[in-house]
Amino acid sequence: MPFLLELPDQYGLVLAAATSTFFVNTLHVVRTSKFRKASGLKYPIAYATTEQADKDPNAYLFNCAQRAHSNFTENHTSFLGALLIAGLRYPFPAAVLGAGWAVSRVIYVLGYTSAGPAGRLAGSIGASLSDSLLKLAAAYTSVMLVLGQ
Repeated sequence: MPFLLELPDQYGLVLAAATSTFFVNTLHVVRTSKFRKASGLKYPIAYATTEQADKDPNAYLFNCAQRAHSNFTENHTSFLGALLIAGLRYPFPAAVLGAGWAVSRVIYVLGYTSAGPAGRLAGSIGASLSDSLLKLAAAYTSVMLVLGQ
């Protein structure tokens, strides 16, 4: 039995916001690689030890970049799900929140890899707010679809 899903007219904006996050991930990879190379830490070392980070600012910044990237990947999947679901009912607001999340994640990684953990605060606030609103909109969208509305 075929299934037909009609997408809202502005759903392309939702997909554009989702796609932008793939490039944010690439920024994380570039930043992490830059500090790995500068610190001299070789694969498969995931993080510099506390002693290495205390002695070498590049090792410390590598740890910050690595943690920022891990945080991004920990949140990316649920963000994408919420964005794509919320966009079915609220495409423009979802796309705006998705773009806000992507910009906030750029601010997060640049701040974290420039000023350490304190530098991530502004990006963290923006990303958390966008993510929370998207998850609420996704939950509402899901309930309304279940109820046939």
